[in-house]
Amino acid sequence: MPIEFKTPGAIQQVVSMAQMVAEQVMRPKAAYYDEHEHEIPWEYINMMWPIVSQSPLLGADDSRNGHGEAERKRSPITNVRLIHIVEMLSWGDAGQYLCTPGGNLGAAAIAAVGTPEQKRRFLSRFQGEKPAWGAMAMTEPQAGSDTSAIKTTAVRDGDFWVLNGEKIFCTGGRLALEESNGLVVVWATVDPKAGRAGMKPFVVEAGTPGVTVTKLEPKLGIRASDTASILLQDARIPFDHILGSPEVISDTGGEKGFKGAMKTFDATRPIVAASALGIARATIEYVKHLLNQEGITIRYGAPLHQLSAVELEVMDMEAQHRAAWLLTQKAAWMMDMGLNNNLEASMCKVKAGDAVTRITQKAVEILGPLGYSRAHPVEKWMRDAKINDIFEGTGQINRLIVARRILGYTSRELK
Repeated sequence: MPIEFKTPGAIQQVVSMAQMVAEQVMRPKAAYYDEHEHEIPWEYINMMWPIVSQSPLLGADDSRNGHGEAERKRSPITNVRLIHIVEMLSWGDAGQYLCTPGGNLGAAAIAAVGTPEQKRRFLSRFQGEKPAWGAMAMTEPQAGSDTSAIKTTAVRDGDFWVLNGEKIFCTGGRLALEESNGLVVVWATVDPKAGRAGMKPFVVEAGTPGVTVTKLEPKLGIRASDTASILLQDARIPFDHILGSPEVISDTGGEKGFKGAMKTFDATRPIVAASALGIARATIEYVKHLLNQEGITIRYGAPLHQLSAVELEVMDMEAQHRAAWLLTQKAAWMMDMGLNNNLEASMCKVKAGDAVTRITQKAVEILGPLGYSRAHPVEKWMRDAKINDIFEGTGQINRLIVARRILGYTSRELK
């Protein structure tokens, strides 16, 4: 049987819809929201909500029932379809894409380790009448990639948990807590002496007393998206808002919550890679368009020694993009097949983050002063691109994960 690489019709249909949104809504306003950081793109949000609430992009599908039926009936192209949609929306504008309403990282964490009842209760809000957002808060001023350094505490008080601490760099934190009936999954420790075994994820709903958005981070790129700092001061949440077991047992239940929620990233890292590659594709297409206007075409069939320097550079940009896209599709396909994609998720994240950084930087170089100016969008795409090499695990951390999986080392053995 021949191998078929054509995009399935079911996927192409939704991609065409996303392309319409990207071309007609996102692209025309991309420069505006870049210049007006943190102004919420309501036109895009209101257009996307009816679509997302009926066909959630991430995680919230599991809220439609509580007995595992969603997982059993899941389409075999759920994640492959998702990365195609994300790629197209990021081709439109990565900053506005990150404002897409829905469960996002918060829903993905709940879907990964929440009980059936928790999935029903928390994720149903992402099919409501009004836009709602989910987010995840893990990073702290002293704890970035080293998650074991988290200091936010969760202390049990009868039928409640009391959370205290500060979270930073929470993507969509303002949208989740201040602009909707949303939620944030907050990582806290129930036992500071237990390291990662004491770390647990807690669902903190919008409107919870003691939870405050204290700052919106000014950023290099993705400026339409809010990146929030969140302060938790004696925030009381119900006992059953903890995801996973509250027990601290190093070899079983204690790390089940941590390891289970970490599988969130196996699902979301291909999505980040897809977003990066939407920016990369936009950049390559734009550069080729400008070169064509100057009478420069890429001669793909010409002998190597006859090619100009700019032709070789564009071909390399395309090769980097295609290699990363194939890795990303494989990681998403493995998720759809129910296969462990931990290695492939990190590989595609590393490759896409590196590729989009190189591609956008090279585009600025090829266009020279025009590329550096704001007369063209390539300088914006270069700024938008870099975050994809940083969030959802930095390139360095994901390289560590890849090395551990290939060489068979644990995190204690290879740091």
